[in-house]
Amino acid sequence: MSSAPIVVHPPSAGGGRRVTLHRHGRDEILGLAHSDHDLVVFLEAAGILDPAQVLDDPRWIEWRGGRAHHWGAA
Repeated sequence: MSSAPIVVHPPSAGGGRRVTLHRHGRDEILGLAHSDHDLVVFLEAAGILDPAQVLDDPRWIEWRGGRAHHWGAA
């Protein structure tokens, strides 16, 4: 189990990956991302400063059930 506050979940059957943020003791769903751009937009809206810089930082993001930056259907 990672301590990263952001989790990019496994690709869904229809494409895209759910993104959650753990803060204030709970998980908050940020949305269903279909690209790195979507992920950056979600993180920016959640108040993450310079979100493009954290995409490959395991201290910030845990990519589950698939390769990082892979957005296609499962």
